[in-house]
Amino acid sequence: MHYSLSDMILDLVQNSIEAGSRLIRLDLNRENNFLTVRLTDDGCGMTEGELEKAKDPFYSDGIKHKHRKVGLGIPFLIQTVEQTDGLFDIHSEKNKGTSLNIRFNLGHYDTPPEGDWPGLFMQTLCFEGDYELIINRMITGENGSESAYTLQRTELQDVLGDFNESGAMLLLRDYLRSQEEDLSV
Repeated sequence: MHYSLSDMILDLVQNSIEAGSRLIRLDLNRENNFLTVRLTDDGCGMTEGELEKAKDPFYSDGIKHKHRKVGLGIPFLIQTVEQTDGLFDIHSEKNKGTSLNIRFNLGHYDTPPEGDWPGLFMQTLCFEGDYELIINRMITGENGSESAYTLQRTELQDVLGDFNESGAMLLLRDYLRSQEEDLSV
């Protein structure tokens, strides 16, 4: 069960990594009472039939998680969006990748809390694998002013070193927190 929006996004990024993506882009923009999320990857993608099955909570391909009989990430996401007056759109092409566009209505009383964005970013950046992750985080104020930052996994690894080392992880955590704290509109 996902307790926050950031938990749901974590699940989606992990899906992209497990789909063999080499490049993953995650855009998060909070504007007024809405959070718009766009996730694109160049992973293995899905056929139209596979995509429909991915929306079914009682289906799991048995490949990614051999002992699971259900796949709940995308179905829970769709349910949350539909029950809170949000928007959800997913497109996928076999051997090309997948893109998701999600708009969460933060003003709806049933929308989960946003969660811990720096914690999400740290987890997604530290997953094992050879992939590039680019995160664009933006907040747009009521007056149209914007505050934003961009994270690029390889750039952070070049500066901080191996994310498996505790020193690098502490520096990464502090950097991510400072970026989020500096967002203002």
